[in-house]
Amino acid sequence: MAVSAADNLMVYEQTQEAAINIRVEDYLYLVNRIAHHIMGRMPSNVQVDDLIQAGMVGLLEAAQKYDAEKGASFETYAGIRIRGAIVDEMRRGDWAPRSVHRNTRRVADAIKKVEASLGRDAKDVEVARELDISLDEYHEMLRDTNSTRLFSLEETFEEDEGRLRQSNVSEALLGPAEGVQKRSLQQALVEAIKNLPEREQLVLSLYYDKELNLKEIGLVLGVSESRVSQIHSQAALRLRARLSDWQR
Repeated sequence: MAVSAADNLMVYEQTQEAAINIRVEDYLYLVNRIAHHIMGRMPSNVQVDDLIQAGMVGLLEAAQKYDAEKGASFETYAGIRIRGAIVDEMRRGDWAPRSVHRNTRRVADAIKKVEASLGRDAKDVEVARELDISLDEYHEMLRDTNSTRLFSLEETFEEDEGRLRQSNVSEALLGPAEGVQKRSLQQALVEAIKNLPEREQLVLSLYYDKELNLKEIGLVLGVSESRVSQIHSQAALRLRARLSDWQR
């Protein structure tokens, strides 16, 4: 039986009414969960209340713009908007010192040089030797670098140049060339992650896929939160080194 225009209108009105009737307070837990997850990677001067405040903006925007007819659940849609709002707020603050960005490049360059020379994964002590610093100094550098790893893996090695910032943008809004480039980058990342040391793969999976914070990952692995931070940074910088051709 054919569906009439009146029937379509009724379905549309029902989905819009469902969106309008969303109770924001029912999703405050989502803001708190995402804010605390991101807080696990923030430097000490960042307050979780600031992240929650930014996340609330994202939740309110989600409630206003949600379209149930597009198929995604409100929780899924709101999660994207909340995380995006927090990321945008942190970007505007630009709290990472220039020295941290400079050291990020130095470490990635050192990893690339060591791995090219040895033909295998670079060890911490070998990277520290290449940088002409102590192992403790190298680990401190990794901890500082980890505080800048707020964004998606796609931006791990692009943060300084600002290219491919469209991680939170629908591919439909990108031009054909940008869309192809983003898809190619995603595939390159998948392959690069598969070739990381096993422990680094596990940390990335627990953090990005399972959304555990650094403390929770430490409990899973039986190591300190500080050590997880080091492993996370090492993985991110190894990816940056191995995908350096994308920065040209």
